[in-house]
Amino acid sequence: MFGRKPFHAVGVLLLVLAAAVAKADPGVLVLGRVSDDPQRHYGQLQPLLDYVVPRMAGVGIREGRILLAHDTSRMTSYLRHGRVDWVTETMASALGLIDRAGARPLLFTHRDGVAMYHSVLVVRDDAPLHKLADLTGRRLALQSPRSTSAYLLPAMTLLDAGLPMEILPTPADQPRPDKIGYVFANTEDNIAHWVILGVVDAGAFSARDLQEWRAERPDAPALRVIATTPAVRRAVELVRGDLDPAVAARLREVLLGAANDPQAGPALRAFFETTGFDLPDAAGLADLADLGERARRTREAIE
Repeated sequence: MFGRKPFHAVGVLLLVLAAAVAKADPGVLVLGRVSDDPQRHYGQLQPLLDYVVPRMAGVGIREGRILLAHDTSRMTSYLRHGRVDWVTETMASALGLIDRAGARPLLFTHRDGVAMYHSVLVVRDDAPLHKLADLTGRRLALQSPRSTSAYLLPAMTLLDAGLPMEILPTPADQPRPDKIGYVFANTEDNIAHWVILGVVDAGAFSARDLQEWRAERPDAPALRVIATTPAVRRAVELVRGDLDPAVAARLREVLLGAANDPQAGPALRAFFETTGFDLPDAAGLADLADLGERARRTREAIE
């Protein structure tokens, strides 16, 4: 998100060491995440792990560790081989882990005070673009393939509207006249800047990111919304498919109780500004399965 600075943790080298050693001790609870910024994510995960572990002694947990993976493929391998027990992710990565690694949804997570969120597609306020179809033959900036709000949701929305996409080698390249060309800008901040500077014609990220951009840069050129995506769950806590049911049940219980425990407040704020968790009901799981199928079709169509 805009304005956040990396967290620098002493001892983050332990993440590398943990990745090299297979998990063999059932008394160790391993929390994982796909990360391109290990130092920052270590600092976001460790406080909640420190809160959870002492409350799981009754099911044999006596220690917690963090294991970060550079990409979803690596985390898939960790789950399959039992090296990680619990993974926290947004939908784009979580759906892949459910599909390819057999991970199970444990809880839906409220981050930044919301249970659901959606994305917006934006252009410069003075651009002659007013609807999705106007993006045909234009360039669109997205964040990265593992982003939910700045990749998966806008891509699904465009394809649902019958608008084909193609990846471009650089922002300087032009798409074919009947395609929307997309490029990766790596951060939401870059997406907004590229749109404003005319490097690309449009960009996509979450509605919250747009709100933050406007609040932090009131004098910046205006960004205008031309389309809004459907909303999805903000995030999900997953466990590996063969995790001891007693451990999974106790982890669920501890996390559900954390939202009402003042002692958990600092840990939840560090944990991506989490304000609570929801049990996945039948409707929620059905929606997740449907989203997973749509995400699979979307990736097959454009990657």
